[in-house]
Amino acid sequence: MYLTETRSRTGQKTYRCVLLRESYREGDKVKNRTIANLSHCKANEIAAIRLALKHKEDLSVLGSVSEEVQLCEGASVGAVWTAYAVARRLGMEKALGTDRAGRLALWQVLARVIDQGSRLSAVRLAQTHAACDVLGLERGFDENDLYANLHWLAAHQEAIERRLFRARRGRHKPQLFLYDVTSSYLEGTENELAAFGYNRDGKRGKKQIVIGLLCDEAGEPVSVEVFRGNTQDLETFGAQVRKVAERFGCERVTFVGDRGMIKSGQIEDLSRAGFHYITAITKPQIEALLRAGVLQMELFDETICEVQSEGVRYVVRRNAQRAADLAATRRDKHAAAERLVKKQNVYLAAHARARVATACKAVRAKIERLRIEPWLRVQAEGRHLHLHVDEGALAESSRLDGCYVIKTDLPAEVADKQIVHDRYKDLAEVERVFRTCKTVHLEVRPVYVRTEQSTRGHVLVVMLAYLIVRELRRAWAHLDVTVEEGLGQLATLSTMEVVVARYKTRVHKIPRPRPSSARLLRAAGVRLPGALPNRGTRVVTRRTLPSRRSKL
Repeated sequence: MYLTETRSRTGQKTYRCVLLRESYREGDKVKNRTIANLSHCKANEIAAIRLALKHKEDLSVLGSVSEEVQLCEGASVGAVWTAYAVARRLGMEKALGTDRAGRLALWQVLARVIDQGSRLSAVRLAQTHAACDVLGLERGFDENDLYANLHWLAAHQEAIERRLFRARRGRHKPQLFLYDVTSSYLEGTENELAAFGYNRDGKRGKKQIVIGLLCDEAGEPVSVEVFRGNTQDLETFGAQVRKVAERFGCERVTFVGDRGMIKSGQIEDLSRAGFHYITAITKPQIEALLRAGVLQMELFDETICEVQSEGVRYVVRRNAQRAADLAATRRDKHAAAERLVKKQNVYLAAHARARVATACKAVRAKIERLRIEPWLRVQAEGRHLHLHVDEGALAESSRLDGCYVIKTDLPAEVADKQIVHDRYKDLAEVERVFRTCKTVHLEVRPVYVRTEQSTRGHVLVVMLAYLIVRELRRAWAHLDVTVEEGLGQLATLSTMEVVVARYKTRVHKIPRPRPSSARLLRAAGVRLPGALPNRGTRVVTRRTLPSRRSKL
């Protein structure tokens, strides 16, 4: 890395151009590139940078060069620069824009990748990471600015998602979309979108929000939408069809959704838009097709089969592993009921006045909770209880174990049965996104916002952060390191602040990373700059620690 200085004269005026440049090798050729234009810097600032570059291999010698030169610890740069470089590569910076609002939004995304928390947490994170210097924020911010920025994100979400979609896909628009819905419970009750509904988290008594996620054929999110907590899955589907057709301008699209998402009404919506569908049918629907003679039990095998009826294709398969798992689950439930019967028999034998009817009632309640009452019942002989298995009912209950039927209106010449089957299985990618965003590295919860716009902005931030996490996960997979561990390692890489006291000049020099950090950067395709501009931007928070914490 070196400085170049050129001067040109136009009339009576002399122009000076000072560039910070570096050399690099590309194959057998040595090339040069410009890192920063320092023409606006003062002469003493440029002199300080030149001095630091001269001794870049060992900045400790600067102490002997001048007693006025000091080396100070700077802000953490490794994690924030890596996340920022990946975000730029994904087109996220262009999608959000380079004005102040866009850069604040990008910081919220990067902060979510580095460490999950509230807007207050993101402000405090910016005080230890070189957020402003990396993002070019000339003016500081506080948590109120970030809360307002969530409203800006919600208001511009459609344009942001459209620009990001174009940046990542170009002219190659997907012809298949995966869509699924989840819910996220709330600890508070004041969120404007909070309502009681079908809680997938198993948190009874807690309000929730519903989140619909639209992904492309590779399982990468392209759009996210937040609904009231009592919104039914089917009610969210129509908006996604319009979004794909109007916002993203896609044609001849196939929607993939689970058996509870795409039903007759949704199929009509897709047909009107000229789209196709891939979904699965329920067990009662399979039974109806068997009774009608459209399907036969012999078709259910590990080999994929296909049946066509009235313009609809049915792809049929039996998963032997799933059938074995269901059989094992039944055995476990039977054993649990047996243990309770044994316990009740011991109690009845020890207590002569205990009622047999009460013991039977307790066992029946257990059987009902386990949902095995169709083939298992309790009987009493005197004061002794025993279980009776209805073998015929058990065979009927297990007849369709591991069997599933995928339904589509795609022509066979467009997608054969194997492709239809594999695309439906791709819904697992959406579930993986939900798991990551809800419980693994990114946390939608806790939701520290109350207004509808802030909630929508918050969920959009989580989706954008997931794209960065997904990219880093793929890049670091061969290093056997999680994204959280990798970013924690890179966060230890800090700038070194070179201070020239006489001129009150500060330069943020980035030291050479240690081998472990260098491997992470190289795997992620990220190159650190040699130095960062010292913007002197001040980030503050309006809140102080609670008294109970400040005393610790």
